[in-house]
Amino acid sequence: MRYPQGGGLTAERQEFREGLRLQAAERFAGGEASSVIAKDLRVSVRSVQRWRRT
Repeated sequence: MRYPQGGGLTAERQEFREGLRLQAAERFAGGEASSVIAKDLRVSVRSVQRWRRT
């Protein structure tokens, strides 16, 4: 079953996740490894890799 736009998250949680993605993007520019970013932001490495590809 697919979730509607937003993945079933509240607006506040969507905003929080977007903030994490923006932090990760800044760190991509610095050349940091996905595993380091994931650990610091407390998300999965797979999420960071997906964000980097996007």
